[in-house]
Amino acid sequence: MAYPYYNQFYQNQYVPQSTQQNNGITWVQGENSAKSYPVAAGQSVLLMDSESPVMYIKSTDQSGVPLPLRVFDYKERSQSTSNARQEQKMNYISREEFDAFRNEIRAELKQSKTANTYKKQQTKEE
Repeated sequence: MAYPYYNQFYQNQYVPQSTQQNNGITWVQGENSAKSYPVAAGQSVLLMDSESPVMYIKSTDQSGVPLPLRVFDYKERSQSTSNARQEQKMNYISREEFDAFRNEIRAELKQSKTANTYKKQQTKEE
């Protein structure tokens, strides 16, 4: 009688049907598929949603317990918004303009101090 032979070195590899790998990007179909994607202990995986402009980061701790799924929305930046940000960064004044402004403020403060002291002295004498 022949005994059934089992190869103990053969391992079934679980590959979810809802994922595709393309150029190093792992695609999933929706949040439920991202939640069920297997991740090794102590690792993080970036998952891109094939149905909407969303990406997920799924992580596990050192014991293999999954951490909360992090969900991010992404959108394309246009050239006009990046140019506007550069213009906002370039909005500054020169040293000469700053010194002139500072001198104006100091002059106004001196005038207000002398006007206030005169009124205080005048009210005390009455």
